Amino acid sequence: MGVPIREAARIVPSPRQLAWQELEFYAFIHFTVNTFTDREWGLGDESPSLFDPREFDAMQWAEVCRSAGMRGMILTCKHHDGFCLWPSAFTEHTVKNSPWRNGQGDLVREVAEACQQTGLKFGIYVSPWDRHEPSYGDSPAYNAHFVRQLRELLTGYGELFCVWFDGACGEGPNGKRQVYDWDAYYALIREHQPNAVISVCGPDVRWCGNEAGQTRSSEWSVVPAAMRDNEKIQENSQRVDDGEFAKRIGSQDEDLGSRAVLAQEDEVVWYPSEVNTSIRPGWFYHDHEDDRVKSVGELSDLYERIVGGNAAFLLNLPPDKRGLIHEVDADRMRALGQWIRNAYGDNLAAAAQVRATCENGPANRAANLTDGDPFTYWRTSEGVEQAELEIDLGAQRIFDRIVLAEYIRQGQRIERFRLERQREDGDWTTLYEGTVVGYKKICRFEEVAARRIRLTIVESRWYPTLCSFEVYRTDSRVKPE
Repeated sequence: MGVPIREAARIVPSPRQLAWQELEFYAFIHFTVNTFTDREWGLGDESPSLFDPREFDAMQWAEVCRSAGMRGMILTCKHHDGFCLWPSAFTEHTVKNSPWRNGQGDLVREVAEACQQTGLKFGIYVSPWDRHEPSYGDSPAYNAHFVRQLRELLTGYGELFCVWFDGACGEGPNGKRQVYDWDAYYALIREHQPNAVISVCGPDVRWCGNEAGQTRSSEWSVVPAAMRDNEKIQENSQRVDDGEFAKRIGSQDEDLGSRAVLAQEDEVVWYPSEVNTSIRPGWFYHDHEDDRVKSVGELSDLYERIVGGNAAFLLNLPPDKRGLIHEVDADRMRALGQWIRNAYGDNLAAAAQVRATCENGPANRAANLTDGDPFTYWRTSEGVEQAELEIDLGAQRIFDRIVLAEYIRQGQRIERFRLERQREDGDWTTLYEGTVVGYKKICRFEEVAARRIRLTIVESRWYPTLCSFEVYRTDSRVKPE
């Protein structure tokens, strides 16, 4: 029993997982009849006549997302109340029976087109739980119904980067619980949207385990296969009820992939983490929360911990009853984007000289770390698990962030590292000690001055890789408002 370290090091992301990871930061849009009833979870008996966002502007949503540096948007096309934001042919509980656009509108289409026009990737959230649909709880009948609706979304709105499922499973109008046919759902997605990741209750992207933006100090992408196991998803979804939503699929354990974990497992897979949280306390818009929108300082901290902690950042922006992202939220997003561009716009290590104690030939030289090319990388020879790299910035520079990136096309390998700077007296002093790196690791510390920086790979799996070493001065003394 136990997965050999060399085998774990060889686990790599699929092309769809890699493309998803490179998005880094994208939006969740929670919008439905709940926006008009001031609820978080609808009951399913709401009248479609309630839905009337008279100033709805999908381009405003997209422009707010772009201003923050987001690269995608996931829309709640159907939440637990069962109301469909597209004119589904398989229910009357849709926008076609609302006053919005005189019943002729398709909100999913308008959002998809706005994303296409602004260069954002588009994804869909569709809730398997449906508190309106009469067949929910009659498992074969409802699964057939859900597949028909899912097919409408998969085939009618262009290319999708993500299909996002949660595991909520409560009673239907008939008082029964549903057994979801996950295999049928997954097969349909692979058939019609082969490049889309299936997230949370799915085999491609793992839920981080909370909705508060909390992150692990060591976020492994290589984790036990049981974490994405279909039977476990089904088991968890059956246990979840109204008061226990956070217990759905997604471990809250701190250690998911260390050597101690590997020693207890028979199989590991690439199953990376997504961290989802909301800019407000709730997931849907409530006007009494207008003064509780996260500050730019809170958002920038989330960004650095999540994106810089080997995870993807899914931030919810709930539109208001007008159909617009509220001015407070929009202003915060623009300010966040400006902060990110200022903080990470000038890489002080660009073209810096790098020396390594070990290189795996000319193709894997240390100079690849600072050449700005994400497809070149440094690595050691096979079996060499420790190494030192010295980066010469060419002159004394002031900085407070170092950003590392592994070449994850060859797996996640670094287990522990140390960063040091050389003082003017020639001695080396520790700046930062960390564990995993993965897709991206943002190392934060107080401002220091140095010309030379030393990175020591203390532990790795078979051999370490790095494709990027970047240095920034974010002026951390000036905190974002």
